[in-house]
Amino acid sequence: MNWIKKFYSNHPKFAKYSFIYGFLAIPLTFYVVFYLFPNILSVYYSFMKWSGLSDPKFIGLQNYTRLFNDPFFYESLSHNLFLMLLVPFITISIALVLAFFLARGKSKVHDILQALFFVPNIISSVVIGLLWAFIYNGDFGLLNTIFGLFGVDMDGFWWLGNVNTALLALVPVYVWVNVGFYTLIFTNAIKGIPDSLYESAILDGATEGQILRKIVIPMIMGVISVSALFLVLMTFRSYDLVLILTGGGPGGATQVVGLYMFSMVFQILGTAARTPSYGYASAIGIILFIILIIAKFIIDKITKSDDIEY
Repeated sequence: MNWIKKFYSNHPKFAKYSFIYGFLAIPLTFYVVFYLFPNILSVYYSFMKWSGLSDPKFIGLQNYTRLFNDPFFYESLSHNLFLMLLVPFITISIALVLAFFLARGKSKVHDILQALFFVPNIISSVVIGLLWAFIYNGDFGLLNTIFGLFGVDMDGFWWLGNVNTALLALVPVYVWVNVGFYTLIFTNAIKGIPDSLYESAILDGATEGQILRKIVIPMIMGVISVSALFLVLMTFRSYDLVLILTGGGPGGATQVVGLYMFSMVFQILGTAARTPSYGYASAIGIILFIILIIAKFIIDKITKSDDIEY
């Protein structure tokens, strides 16, 4: 033990960094083993024909050739793009308005509202799916009942069972699930803006809407950019709610890329292969990863803002 103490005393920098690396070793190991290594394997298997049970067989770019000629993939991708255009925009818009008024409020009610907004994030996907399935139910659903109160007879209209409305009906579900979380994120960001900026704007006769547009949004644009990126990732990667609510139907109207990839392995949909195709599913995952990287650069370009000092 004495030689160890002597070594550390003669090499203080090594002692400092070995302490840091020692604490990082466990989480880094978990990251490599359970995240990085499986992703590298996905690249490898995307060039293979593999059912998950048989020995992998190298087939080169055949999985990618099949993918680029697969109409089901393009249909699924179009549904993801539809959700990507609507869900982040609506979610961020609502969350910004709610956060603006919550951050400006000082009463206990605002604290209670912040807690209530977070509730959807602690509810399981199964419960959320069942809840919205009840809302959209054609026989006794809440939405049709509300229309009936205003004299609009929906005549047992099934929102999730109609090809024209099923995909659009998913948008409020995703917005409801995410808006509370991003409201809290934006609330904390807005609270970091100095009160002197608000006071100066009010003295200049600015309205609440002008303060939101001219002061708040530019000041927290970095937070908005990151939030938009995470919402885009969610719309592409999430498929659990779609699986619970519609299973990709009716007639593939709500099929998304994540669910299609899942079906290639577990054969839950009519579009799945007769035997599990892990290689083809891996190819879908790689293309999805590339699409998300491109989306990230587009978001950075759109939301680019100069650093603001105050």
